[in-house]
Amino acid sequence: MTDSASSISDADIERLSITTIPLLVFVDGRAIPEEELRAPDFFVKLADMPELPRTSQPSPEDFAEAFRRIVDEGDEALAVLISAGMSGTVQSASLAAAMVRSERPNATIEVVDSRSNSLEEGFAVLAAAEAAAAGKPLDECARFATEMTRRTRFLFTPRSLEYLRRGGRISAAAGLLGVALRIAPILTAEKGATGVAGAARNTRNAWAKIGALMRRDIEQYGLRQVAVQFFGDGEDAERFVADVVAPIVDREVLVVPLHPVVGLHVGPAVGVVYETDQPMR
Repeated sequence: MTDSASSISDADIERLSITTIPLLVFVDGRAIPEEELRAPDFFVKLADMPELPRTSQPSPEDFAEAFRRIVDEGDEALAVLISAGMSGTVQSASLAAAMVRSERPNATIEVVDSRSNSLEEGFAVLAAAEAAAAGKPLDECARFATEMTRRTRFLFTPRSLEYLRRGGRISAAAGLLGVALRIAPILTAEKGATGVAGAARNTRNAWAKIGALMRRDIEQYGLRQVAVQFFGDGEDAERFVADVVAPIVDREVLVVPLHPVVGLHVGPAVGVVYETDQPMR
């Protein structure tokens, strides 16, 4: 089981029988349906909104309902979820797991914090799901997910600081300073929270720095898989693949949109997620 922030494809969800619990996006008090969130023009509409939409984790009952169904079918449940440092989703799932265990003493349920979001979270989910499909026991599936978090990195850069400022992630003064100096931050997930991996004077320089950081990791730790993620302009993502990622990895690169529940906090952005052979942390 996972949440919608993980960016896992519908094909993988179906192939591996993954249950997805949606994170919620509210506009004017209305929960936006998933198909509307995934519409190509959703990010365009964000620019015209006076306030950013509000996001919310699933409720404990959302998870409890799914856990009960899984347990009542005679199965065990493993939820690999968005970082507890970024969302209350892990807390909701943990409360639900305790509730269902009290109702059904034989229930086996485990919750794993992916320590990230988007496809870095998704890689951990898929590692656990592939292990389950191969017949591994639940504790080993959970271990596969946890080990994946030590071999992955997500590096991305937003086109501007405006969405971070509007969402309260940085102060108005910092946002104005960033615009004035044309600072392009390079963001990452580190220790379960969003952190800064570097900064550049413009987007092109930020792309080059992301490429340098990625190349350093691959040279030191090897490479297993890589994907590019974006929110907003898909042409930016294609250019990022061609100019930055493909020359380093020399293989086909998957391009996957960020789920809007993540993207609306950073605005139009592009980045890369990769898994190495050896642990980086």
